[in-house]
Amino acid sequence: MPTDADILETLRQELRRGSLILAVLGQLRAEHYGYTLRKALGEAGVEIEEGALYPMLRRLEAQGLLASEWREEARRRKRFYRLSDEGRAVLDRLVEEWTRLNASVDAILRTKP
Repeated sequence: MPTDADILETLRQELRRGSLILAVLGQLRAEHYGYTLRKALGEAGVEIEEGALYPMLRRLEAQGLLASEWREEARRRKRFYRLSDEGRAVLDRLVEEWTRLNASVDAILRTKP
């Protein structure tokens, strides 16, 4: 039987999953390569492991939400990511949804029984 800590960790991961996608899309309003994206997210308080970030970037690009290109910088080839036009439109809609949902959940949590 799972412990309270196991249950809490599972729920925490579920809560973070959708939030991470929104944070990544939001951060990619400006162009980044993987390392600088991960660093910018971390500085904003959103930690993400490389093993989660890179598959997410590939999936979002396959969905048409990101565009990428390989470039050489400091003698190294790096893949730079940015929102596509479709990605910008989707991000705008997700931000609206996030704002509504966050306000609703916040109101529920602040209501005293």
